[in-house]
Amino acid sequence: MSAVSPFTAANRLYVKSLYRRKLKNALDWTIRRDLWRPQALLIRAEFERNRNVSDPRQLAFIFAKAEAELEAVRHPDPYTYPTAPGGTKWERNLPPLTAEPFDHEDPKLVLEDAHHH
Repeated sequence: MSAVSPFTAANRLYVKSLYRRKLKNALDWTIRRDLWRPQALLIRAEFERNRNVSDPRQLAFIFAKAEAELEAVRHPDPYTYPTAPGGTKWERNLPPLTAEPFDHEDPKLVLEDAHHH
């Protein structure tokens, strides 16, 4: 990983991404929000402690350490919301493709079917 200079947009985006990934991983381990919230506060405090670090070498070390910690505690089967892609209810009960109900007695459909055979 290359060091991202401090106080740049790229650095802010990277820190936000790292923060969100750490929060999401903690939530994968503890689904109940009341038990997860203290963990989230500890993660926030960890980021706040390093908020004013501006030395690129020190930042690179902090980022590498945080990535290694995240990888070490990554959940093997992360929580997926049921309606999210890969969830148990993904694409279940999709609405019909047409807005009109299908009518078996519609003469146009009967004629179209006759032409296709």
